[in-house]
This record gives sequence, C-alpha cells and structure tokens, in this order.
Amino acid sequence: MSVSSDERLFALRGATSVAANSEPAILEATASLMRELIERNDLEPQRIVSCIFTVTADLDAAFPAVAARRLGLDGVPLLCAREIDVPGALQSVIRVLMHHYAPADHRARHVYLGEARSLREDLDAAQ
Repeated sequence: MSVSSDERLFALRGATSVAANSEPAILEATASLMRELIERNDLEPQRIVSCIFTVTADLDAAFPAVAARRLGLDGVPLLCAREIDVPGALQSVIRVLMHHYAPADHRARHVYLGEARSLREDLDAAQ
C-alpha cells in the first residue's frame, strides 16, 4: 500500500456493549461495531493500519479480534487487551482504537453503540 501526499493517518474510536459474556455475543457485538466504523468512515481494509481492542474485566469468552478477522481484516495487525477496571465504570464493554489512512480532509466518525453510547454523550448527537 502506498500513501499519497494528500493522505494522513487518522485514529478512530469506538465502543459497544455486550449482552452476555459468551463467544457469540462478543463476536457479534464486535462485528457490528467494526461494520459501523468501516461504513461510516468509508474505509477499505487495505487502508487500515491497526486496531487495538480492549474489553472490560467481565468479558473473557472470546477475543474481539476474531470478529475483525472474519470481516476481512486478516492482514491488519490486531491486539486485544483488558480495560482498566475502574470502580463504578460501565461493564460489558468492548472498545476499539483503529488507525487508518484517508484523504487529509477526511472527517473521522467515531462510533458508540448500545449502552456504550453513554461513554461519549458528547459524540452521540453526531452519530
């Protein structure tokens, strides 16, 4: 992949809530989040540089990266980690930080779904 002079590196944030600590629930929630990020930002897999996923401490039945690979991001470096377990923080949440190349005038559209919308109410109106 080559990067033209009119492109730059962007970072997207996203998060979603998960109904249950099960492999199907984690993979479906992650797939929905990733599809929405890709669609809203008009992304092509070859323009995605990397994705870092975090999950709250109550989610350990599956790696979110598995869902991303199933969506065709098998050539993208993916990493899963545990979110800091802050008392009182929203549980059952998957977060992602995605890096991608896009034209310099691209407007990043972050995505917060389900209960995770409360994490960034400042962005909720823009979705």
